Amino acid sequence: MGELGLADTNGILALPWVRPDRTSAGLGWSSVYVSKQRERPYRADFGAARSHQLILHLDGPVTVRRGVGTPREQRRRMPAGGLFLQPSHAELSVELGGELDTVHVYLADDAVQEAAGGDAPVRLAEELGSTDPLLEQLVLSLDGVVRDWEPSARTYADQLGALVAAQLVRRHGGGPVREAVDRGLSDRQFATVRDFMADRLAEQVPLAELAALAGLSVSQFSRRFKARTGLPPHRFLLRLRVERAGLLLRTGDDPIAEIAVRCGFSHQEHLTRVLRAQLGTTPAALRRAG
Repeated sequence: MGELGLADTNGILALPWVRPDRTSAGLGWSSVYVSKQRERPYRADFGAARSHQLILHLDGPVTVRRGVGTPREQRRRMPAGGLFLQPSHAELSVELGGELDTVHVYLADDAVQEAAGGDAPVRLAEELGSTDPLLEQLVLSLDGVVRDWEPSARTYADQLGALVAAQLVRRHGGGPVREAVDRGLSDRQFATVRDFMADRLAEQVPLAELAALAGLSVSQFSRRFKARTGLPPHRFLLRLRVERAGLLLRTGDDPIAEIAVRCGFSHQEHLTRVLRAQLGTTPAALRRAG
């Protein structure tokens, strides 16, 4: 699956006065596209997109109108934390009444349908000014991943995208998410996935690739993996990286920077930061203790 990008959005980000500060372009994310920017007032019509559009207002209040000039026109004075949700395959007419900072998240419809887990297609609601604290934190976390991007965060980004899709279906769609599966991965599934992670610590590990190894959808895999290990996949992968780095530091004399990259950390400072957070120590201290 290719990267979800600007061509999959409805065109708001292509307006000449919308200049993104940062986006997920080029990061290889297949199900989600993220952009953070300052928007100026505008009034425009947009065609339908293949992706669902979620906008988080970072400041405000600001007046927004949607369905401008139609019987279904809505007008809201939206505060910071307000959400704007535009379903895929639906045209949009909108007016922004003032400047504001926003984070846009565009989500592939396949991810939403997979999160729904049912046979009948799920359609998200059109929303203007709703609030959802969990969804707000997920959007901010996705923006944080883009801002502080490190290739080792790929699995975490995939997990966040899946959580956004699940929350949209649960709180902003036409039906509940299917109940989580109680059983975890089988011994064979877990061994296959664990060995794959261990062999590719230095690489990006897409969640979809791990799910395919287990013969499951991304949402099924995430639930069953956590039921088996007590950790989401990105946390388990980080633990494997920390364990491997610790072993190499205690038993060898390769440069710390080389060990960091070999174990999937972006650089030595990244490894140091993670070891402090996870173990309360540093690479140099681990080496001396070895």
